[in-house]
Amino acid sequence: MKVEAKPEFQTSTAPKTGADLLIELLINEGVDTIFGYPGGAVLPIYDAIWRAQASINHILFRHEQGMIHAAEGYARITGKPGVVLATSGPGATNLITGITDAMMDSLPLVVFTGQVARSVIGTDAFQEADIVAITTPITKHNYQVQSISDLPRIVKEAFHIASTGRPGPVVVDIPKDISSGVTDVTQEEVEIDLPGYQPTTKPNPLQIKKLAAALSKAKKPIVLAGAGVLHGKASDELTAFATKHNLPVVTTLLGLGSFPADNPLSLGMGGMHGTYAANMALYECDLLINFGARFDDRLTGNLTHFAPNAKVAHIDIDPAEIGKNIQTQIPIVSDSKEALSELLAEATESPEIEEWLEILAKYKAEYPLWYKHDPKGMCPQWLIEAVHKVTNGEAIVSTDVGQHQMWAAQFYTFNQPHRWITSGGLGTMGFGFPAAIGAQLAAPESTVVAIVGDGGFQMTLQELSVIQERNLPVKIIIVNNGALGMVRQWQELLYDNRISESLIPVQPDFVKLAESYSIRGIRIDTQEELIAALPEVFAYDGPVLLDCRVLQEEKVFPMIAPGKGIHEMIGVKP
Repeated sequence: MKVEAKPEFQTSTAPKTGADLLIELLINEGVDTIFGYPGGAVLPIYDAIWRAQASINHILFRHEQGMIHAAEGYARITGKPGVVLATSGPGATNLITGITDAMMDSLPLVVFTGQVARSVIGTDAFQEADIVAITTPITKHNYQVQSISDLPRIVKEAFHIASTGRPGPVVVDIPKDISSGVTDVTQEEVEIDLPGYQPTTKPNPLQIKKLAAALSKAKKPIVLAGAGVLHGKASDELTAFATKHNLPVVTTLLGLGSFPADNPLSLGMGGMHGTYAANMALYECDLLINFGARFDDRLTGNLTHFAPNAKVAHIDIDPAEIGKNIQTQIPIVSDSKEALSELLAEATESPEIEEWLEILAKYKAEYPLWYKHDPKGMCPQWLIEAVHKVTNGEAIVSTDVGQHQMWAAQFYTFNQPHRWITSGGLGTMGFGFPAAIGAQLAAPESTVVAIVGDGGFQMTLQELSVIQERNLPVKIIIVNNGALGMVRQWQELLYDNRISESLIPVQPDFVKLAESYSIRGIRIDTQEELIAALPEVFAYDGPVLLDCRVLQEEKVFPMIAPGKGIHEMIGVKP
């Protein structure tokens, strides 16, 4: 069969469509991948994509939710904005969950939505939805293009806003007559002029001096590392700072990998399902230095009991986060890398904290993470450890939300940054698998593992078609307990064991499902079967789905119940 050569995309000053101009602008921004799904309102743009297919890669997903989660995974790994393209009406509204997820977790996205022609906006035209109004609360900024001549400025601003300061999603709504209209506007460089948007990236020197002085006098200091460290690419500086002053480090769920888990100063993850040592350090510290974490409720528990005796220093690029939840004595608005660099130079005197370190070492030794092997079935915690072992802890791991997410956070320890992808703030089921696809596209030479639950996987499993079509070697590990596991755990512990609609007695045969997409599928019932299968699975140069049947009633511990203090953990020991 003769394969038609891809046409070369030619930049030209001759009259062209608004869609052609848009694609030129995207290529000029360095966009190499578009996550999209076509429809009537974006057909002119897809026509331009056809003309530009030699210069830009379009990935056709099977649902808009899947493609925007994939763009999030791509953004998480590359640090560049994930670019999304959807049609008007339902195409745009199907993106709402992903846009919100990106907003909550500070992920840079530029989302282009089609819109009905300007002449019929407001008439309830076919597939019309006011996406600008709908997304105003869940975007960093949004636009509706009213003139083709505005496209160069709007595209330039959208990428700038999405990727600077605190990253986040930007929506650009393009009426069909804009994309289909003829123009002689060129992609000549435009100046960014946003007087109301000037993120502060460098810290106030006086505040840095104040923090250095507080550190020198502290008896029980700790560092809290959030996703802001990763967004600022400041992991090396954080490690240098903690090592220089011998400071114990707690990471948030989204901050995993910002500090090496095997470093003796690491206390692990803090919060609702954090380690005993991490949570007690947060409770007992006298100086808490927060780099890029927003003090959300899943970390803090009852605010009355969170770091009750500590002086708090909060370093964050978003001033709105400082003092929002926790009273802050040393506020520092800054990029994490800039602040850490200044601190490394300014803080010359280390605190004397040998006794504090001994206390924390005792907590780590006496209250490690634990689970019991059960002869009746496979422990999910052991499953995560087995995956960690066969991948040497170096895989990019993406998860859905629930018990498997917490087990992955606890037992797949990360020593490198930018290896962990999960939905933190919004807690979005269906996120993990498509996010892994985006990560694999972003890092084609890396091992990418999607660790998902049987519930969440069924929300976006149609994207199996994408990994089959592209032969993406994503490894899918279904932690299958036949339940909405975290819901069931809460019902058992907090609702007197009233198990209401949290079991999933009827499921597809996941192996046959994978095979129907021409993807290898393997069912795993025992530890012995997993040990035998994993080396071959990860040596295979293609996608594989493992349906791992684990104990249904296994719980995530430790746990802080809602309303309890961070020191009031249950399940810290067998």
